[in-house]
Amino acid sequence: MHRRLLVVLVPLAVLLVAALGVPLSVTVAEREMQETYVNRLNDVGRFASLAEAALSTGRTEALHQELTRYHDLYGIPVALIDTSGTVLLGPVDAYEAAARTEPALPRIVTAALAGARSEPSWEWAPWDDSALVVAEPVGRDSEVVGAVVTISDLSRTRELILVRWAWLAGLGLLPLIALAAVAWPVSAWVLRPVRKLDTATSRISEGDLTIRADAEAGPIELRRLAQSFNTMMDAVENAAQRQRAFVSDASHQLRNPLTSLRLAVESLAPHLRPEGDGQQVYDVAVDELKAMQRMLNSLQASARMESMRTASPVDLDEVLATRVDRWRALTATAGQTLTVDVPPGLRLLEPPGGLGSILDELISNALRLSDARVVEVSAQVVPAHVGVGDRASTAVTVAVRDDGQGIDVSERAQALRRFWRSPRHQNVSGTGLGLAICADLIGAAGGTLRLEDGLPRPDGSGHGLAAVVVLPVVPQVVSPADAPATVPI
Repeated sequence: MHRRLLVVLVPLAVLLVAALGVPLSVTVAEREMQETYVNRLNDVGRFASLAEAALSTGRTEALHQELTRYHDLYGIPVALIDTSGTVLLGPVDAYEAAARTEPALPRIVTAALAGARSEPSWEWAPWDDSALVVAEPVGRDSEVVGAVVTISDLSRTRELILVRWAWLAGLGLLPLIALAAVAWPVSAWVLRPVRKLDTATSRISEGDLTIRADAEAGPIELRRLAQSFNTMMDAVENAAQRQRAFVSDASHQLRNPLTSLRLAVESLAPHLRPEGDGQQVYDVAVDELKAMQRMLNSLQASARMESMRTASPVDLDEVLATRVDRWRALTATAGQTLTVDVPPGLRLLEPPGGLGSILDELISNALRLSDARVVEVSAQVVPAHVGVGDRASTAVTVAVRDDGQGIDVSERAQALRRFWRSPRHQNVSGTGLGLAICADLIGAAGGTLRLEDGLPRPDGSGHGLAAVVVLPVVPQVVSPADAPATVPI
């Protein structure tokens, strides 16, 4: 509660000081100038009374000494001038020197000789260097015989104003400093749970359902939000775990009855009659049982791989070193050619389940489904796109291209869906889960899998298929144990 009061009261204090500071500083300056003006006005009024008496009696020596002592004492030139502007009494040199720098002097003196007391210019700003000119007529109305004029240097007054303004500014900064001292820890206290919640949601969006928000820090509203968020994530994680467990358990439980059924069907082979269509029905039943076994194996593998939600940095060279020889053997057996064009030293974020398993699936599709002559594996570093490699500015693309039949552009989006198979591949063994599982695992590592045109076909009828894997780049970091640390997603 006390933190909330501070958050409200301190900004109000700052606003109050800001609202009062400028008018208060202006008032201080005006009051200083008014006091100076009143003092000069009293001085010239007294000198004007003395001058009127001195001029009427002809005894001006005492007044002249008075004006000179005033100048010596205060440093303010004061002079008695006649109607033509000639200095009659006072420090002539000092007055004329000061008069030459004051453009407002003629106007004020003219008004005084006309019998009026003119208002000062009020140019009191500290950055202005004009003096304060005050003139008082000697005599009244049409009997004015001269004027007493003072030219006051306001530099010290302006310095005093600046000092007082500095004090006011300092007093105004105190609430700002107090606000910063209070707002910094309070804002950190409020925003720290928000940052943690943002980090948690970011990691959850990348596939890590085990992360939870901090429900013990921050304001009560944020704690309630974090608790609700954690409750929601518990329900989501439990649902995902139940789904994977159901798929895994169902496929495992169906495996034994299906195996028994297949053995029973295959045991009928010796009892088939040569005549009739029994052999054809038998072959269809055995093929369907094999397809069902492959489907169950794929579902169980999918549930097992999807339970792994952690990506790790990996060197692409190490992945290829364990697989290229096997790929070459497979392609040579099928009468195909494999080429590998991968620059050394590429380090990227490996999807859950391993990048090697994903490349195995893509190579297998190229060998089994495309009827290709050439299969090419290549890699390069490219700028990271939005949604790919958000932690890095670059990404690595690993492409598996072939010059086979390919897939129509209209079918490529469907090819990444579960259980979809091209009409041309209905008689080829498969489940339609391979590309879909690969796409999900790559997405869990912050990457993408896309299908594009592959290598040109030998007959010039078009292009084969290219499966392009895009994964974030991981900077080369050598740990003390020379082992890369796991990076959670």
